[in-house]
Amino acid sequence: MIRGIHHVAISTPDLDRLIAFYRDVIGAEVMREGAWPVGSDRIDTLVGLTGSSARTATLRLGNAYLEFFQYETPAPVPQDQRRPVNDHGYTHVCLDVVDIDAEYERLVEAGMTFHCPPPAAGEIGSGSLRSTYGRDPDGNVVEIQELITPDHPLTLPAVPR
Repeated sequence: MIRGIHHVAISTPDLDRLIAFYRDVIGAEVMREGAWPVGSDRIDTLVGLTGSSARTATLRLGNAYLEFFQYETPAPVPQDQRRPVNDHGYTHVCLDVVDIDAEYERLVEAGMTFHCPPPAAGEIGSGSLRSTYGRDPDGNVVEIQELITPDHPLTLPAVPR
C-alpha cells in the first residue's frame, strides 16, 4: 500500500548553502545530516553508482521531507541552473503557502529569483489557486502556491506539530 509522498531528493554542489536556504528562508527543519565514504558497496548498489561518496541532509517541511545529497564521488556533472521546466525529469517542488503575495515578497527579499510575480486570481485557470515558479540557489524550480478556496480538492490535511 502506498501511503503518499515521503520526500523529494535533490543533488546539490553546495549542501551547506542549500540547507541554509531551505532552513532559514523556506522554514524547513533539519532532521538529519550524514555522509558515507568511498567503498560503501551497499550504498553503491542502492544508488547505482561505483565508488560513490556523499554528504546528506534531510529536512522536514510540513507534511513531507526534502533530502539533499552533495556527491563528492563520482564527480557530478553540473546542470544548467536555468534548465527549462519542459526538460524531462523532475520539474519542480511545490510549496503550499498562505498569502502568496507576502511570501513572494519575502522570498524575493531573501534573494530568490522568480519567473514572474504571482498572477491575480482568475488570470490562470479557474481562480481557485494562485502560483508562481522561482529558483532556489542551485537553480531548482520551486513553485509557491496558495489555494484560494477552502474546499479546494488539493487542500493538504492539517499537519500535527
